[in-house]
Amino acid sequence: MKVAITGSSGLVGAVLVEALLADGHRVVRMVRHAPRPVYRSRLEEAEWRPEQGRVDTVALHGADAVVHLAGAPLSHAPWPRGRREAIRRARVRGTRTLARALTNMDAPPPRLLAASGMQFYGDTGGRVVTEADPAGTGFLAQVCRDWESAAAEAAGAGISTAHLRMAVVLDRSGGYLRSVLPLYRAGLGGRIGSGAQYMTWIAMRDAIGAIRFLLERSDVTGPVNLCAPEPVSNAAFTEALARALDRPAVLRVPATALRATLGDYAEETALLDLRGRPERLIKEGYSFTLPTIDSALSDILARPLPSAGA
Repeated sequence: MKVAITGSSGLVGAVLVEALLADGHRVVRMVRHAPRPVYRSRLEEAEWRPEQGRVDTVALHGADAVVHLAGAPLSHAPWPRGRREAIRRARVRGTRTLARALTNMDAPPPRLLAASGMQFYGDTGGRVVTEADPAGTGFLAQVCRDWESAAAEAAGAGISTAHLRMAVVLDRSGGYLRSVLPLYRAGLGGRIGSGAQYMTWIAMRDAIGAIRFLLERSDVTGPVNLCAPEPVSNAAFTEALARALDRPAVLRVPATALRATLGDYAEETALLDLRGRPERLIKEGYSFTLPTIDSALSDILARPLPSAGA
């Protein structure tokens, strides 16, 4: 299989590249600079400049699929207006540029997996949501709606398109878990706000496993929740991580303090009550390797970190 990947240097993209190469597939890294010689078998680079509406589709000829993971990170807080625009533009314009380029090809890749987010559902107030539920409210919910709509041109042209509504991806190499590990190891971990708000998550192993499953299942189109089948409350996550590290976690970050310093960023991230379920993955037969938070943390914390440059 030949797979083109945007966002290939990101948290999930970098692991996906290595997983595909390890199994003998060909990978095209879509990069925002002139392609450089890549001295690795079955790996090449192709240029795309979404801010300029440019995609090197020549390198995509013969590709079986495109996995579109690119998007500006959410980790910068608070969100001034300029930052909000950058987040939205990176996702919507980049997806629209890619979808248009694919539809203009004589023989486009038949499969597109386009990233989205579980924030599509907004704050669910503890209610379980699946792909059958409508969009919620809030800035990130609107971004996710527009993000998915931007891929409509590809779907309309007959390209099998699935929207990867990604949960918080847990891995030691980056993202949320890496940011909190030093605090927990120092015994400074604790609940955020009341701790009752649900966190929808997925272990890196299953994020990669689910994407690869969907690469093989072109009949699965539309939204797919990439999350573990057992979301946890913030309090339960706190207890599980403290238990896995054998450290206390008795502190608490007041919600009022977060709102005062981070504004609506806090409301749509740390304080968001989102309880998602991967209904379609389960229905289609994907088998989760790490379905519970205890199994996920045990596996993640037991594995060594990759060496530099790996």
